[in-house]
Amino acid sequence: MRRMPVVPTVLVTLAIAAMIALGFWQLFDRLPKKEAFLAQLATNPAKPPIAFPRSNDDRLLFRRVEAMCLQPMSSTMAGAGASGFRWIVECRTKAEAPMAVQLGTTRDPLAKPVWKGGVVRGYLSHAPDSRPMIAALFEHTPQRLMVVADTPPAGLAPNAAPDLSSVPNNHLAYGVQWFLFAAVAAVIYVLALRLRNRGMVRRERLP
Repeated sequence: MRRMPVVPTVLVTLAIAAMIALGFWQLFDRLPKKEAFLAQLATNPAKPPIAFPRSNDDRLLFRRVEAMCLQPMSSTMAGAGASGFRWIVECRTKAEAPMAVQLGTTRDPLAKPVWKGGVVRGYLSHAPDSRPMIAALFEHTPQRLMVVADTPPAGLAPNAAPDLSSVPNNHLAYGVQWFLFAAVAAVIYVLALRLRNRGMVRRERLP
């Protein structure tokens, strides 16, 4: 029986233990919290309307909202899947920060709807996130909120109704992945030890 290399074995063992701990953290901490959060969001559409919030609080997702767009300042198109494109306007309000309003959808990427602002009624959703994916994973700043309008201006199709499935809940998959990573790391290390031991035996048998 060959002696196991101490330092590599300790390092691999610590790495595997960390992966297992992350798996349990995803399953028994992050997953229950996300399920409770989604349960709260499911009740939000039935709550009374609120004014557009001054801070980006994810607990307000899908709440009914009524806001005033004093002046449209700019507009942009964002992908909307099968619906084509979302027309999103940046509005000047009484607050310091502008407010994003998704007015409707269109299949024409060159569409230029006319809208002069005014009272907007709808529900709160996430605005498109321009941060790189890697940055979004490590930044804990809440994603910006926007109003998804109930009634589109002429030339646009209505927005979709609030959809709870748009809020990801991947913690079960993440937990399983960490356990798989731990298993793969253990298997690879055992195979590496066997190859190492075979090499040592061959060298010892050489004249």
